[in-house]
Order: sequence, then C-alpha cells, then structure tokens
Amino acid sequence: MPFFMILIVVSFVFYMYLKVKYVRSKRPMERKWISAKSSICLGSFVLFFGINQWFIYETSLSLIIGILFVLFGSGSILAGIKAYKYYQPYAIKEADQM
Repeated sequence: MPFFMILIVVSFVFYMYLKVKYVRSKRPMERKWISAKSSICLGSFVLFFGINQWFIYETSLSLIIGILFVLFGSGSILAGIKAYKYYQPYAIKEADQM
C-alpha cells in the first residue's frame, strides 16, 4: 500500500532529522527531550512497517511478525510520549536559563 510506504519513509526521515538534532544539541535536558521525540518517530516507523506487512504478505508468519512489530512500535510510541511529557518542562526551563 503506497499510503503506508509514505508514512514509513516520512517517519524514518523525521527520526534521522531528530538524531542529527540530538547530536548537535549541547544541553542535557534538551537532548533527552529530543531523544523522546525520536523514540516516537522510530516507534511510528516500526508500527507502520508492521501494518504494511499485513497488506503485502498475507501469510500467517507475516501476520505474527506484523503483530510483534505493531506491539513494539506502539510500546515505543507510548514510552516516547511519556518521556516527552516528562522532559518538556525541564527543557523549556533549561532554554530559558541560557
């Protein structure tokens, strides 16, 4: 499905962009905040890849692997959102101090 392929590519591009931004950042809380955002992007990449597997290959093995990818992707997205919400006030406070 071309829709999922576009989502896969876009989420991977955002992941790479955030990883470069992470390397360039010097502030520790901002780095953790950016890392949380990149975790969300990587989780969405894995999630969309798992969903795409269901539509391309219609075998039982593909279904099992797709379900595992969806579960791991969803877990990574939820952990990233939790970390994002936790580190955002600290990153804002750190940016205001500099």
